[in-house]
Amino acid sequence: MDITPLRTAVSGSVLAAGEQGWDGARASHAGVGRPEVIVRVSSVDDVSEAVRFAAASRRVAVVRAGGHSAWCTLDDGILIDLTALDAVEVVEDPDGGALVRVGGGARWGDVADTLAEQGLGISSGDTRSVGVGGLTLGGGIGWMVRAWGLAADQLVGAQVVTAEGELVEVSESSHAELLWALRGGGGNFGVVTRFDFRAHDLPAVVSATLGVSGDARPILGVLRDVLATAPRELTVTYMDVPAMDPSAPAGASIVACWIGDDEQALRSALAPLLALDAVTEVDLSVRAYPEILLDAPMPDPEQPLPGFIGGNTLVVDLDDELIDGLAAFREGTPASVLFLRSLGGAFGEVAQDATPFPARGATWFAMAGAFDIPGMVDDARRAELQAAWADLEARGAGVYGNFTTTTDPAFAARMYPPETMARLVALKAQWDPRNLFSRNHNVVPA
Repeated sequence: MDITPLRTAVSGSVLAAGEQGWDGARASHAGVGRPEVIVRVSSVDDVSEAVRFAAASRRVAVVRAGGHSAWCTLDDGILIDLTALDAVEVVEDPDGGALVRVGGGARWGDVADTLAEQGLGISSGDTRSVGVGGLTLGGGIGWMVRAWGLAADQLVGAQVVTAEGELVEVSESSHAELLWALRGGGGNFGVVTRFDFRAHDLPAVVSATLGVSGDARPILGVLRDVLATAPRELTVTYMDVPAMDPSAPAGASIVACWIGDDEQALRSALAPLLALDAVTEVDLSVRAYPEILLDAPMPDPEQPLPGFIGGNTLVVDLDDELIDGLAAFREGTPASVLFLRSLGGAFGEVAQDATPFPARGATWFAMAGAFDIPGMVDDARRAELQAAWADLEARGAGVYGNFTTTTDPAFAARMYPPETMARLVALKAQWDPRNLFSRNHNVVPA
């Protein structure tokens, strides 16, 4: 493949295998990719040129922003690295309030920092290095999900480079159906070079960390009951992890985020939990929102991440039977993790057909999985775990694509209800009939 025309057309850098900087450029949070060419764009025009080159050379276009997606680690393709398109600009919303325009290569930590300076926030990811693009296009469950909904629910416009290399502006009044698809339909429809979000007032948050010991079942039952009637300012997670490194000691914890600076309001909401002997208050304090986002260092490329046997499910009714199944899954394998995030509130008030995101009736997001470490999990145990998780997933109403490491092309069929998938397929046929953008939970054009 002759990449000379691409080098001539692009103002950013174009790297081929073996060239200086190649190994660093192909490494990401998800691992080390093996593309044919890496285009580190410096402008929107560069994105258009890279897309046109991929189409003309009959290669797949691989889009990378934050680099947490396992799709970036597969072989071949033209990798379009959006890192340089990271501008964050706050402007006046014509309908009142503020809009934040975010470049397609920006990461949530930088967005949160910029917004915090003006007392603003948007519902975002939990980790600073996660890309705005991937998280938003997949939906985006974050700390403000019960107050403001998904990241995608706050998306009011976008700038998109299509599979033809053309630049289009998308909003409710221009290509509204494409905007619908971008609110949870993944990266199937083009390269989003700018996201326009409606921002919210956010002077501070109250964050609480609670230590948990003993049997998870009664604690999760109380947590469920608390969130059933809690104000939407409150979102919580429950996490139980094995000892992975000194910064993540083994054990279970509950982390709560309250929008605003009212410590007493959060303490009151958590009172039934704090009354339990098995729950201890580790910290409860007012913080700036960026302070509660996690840092995730780049993994060692020489130490690939272990496989993950399990998955996630969007739960309408977190009943005692399901709690027992989730707890038993975690207890059955020492090297496993259990994670729950509360939903409901604003998330549940969005009509099911208003976005592609599934299961708006869900009140909890649940994830469980065992780490597939050589020597610790044999074929028989792997099959047992897969069957156990399948039973748990079947209790839910859908799955969340952003929280899976699978690159199975068939996975998208598990993400969307049939009527939603049909609508996405029709849009895919309109905007990307050759399936140039297939390195994602792929919607195959009709």
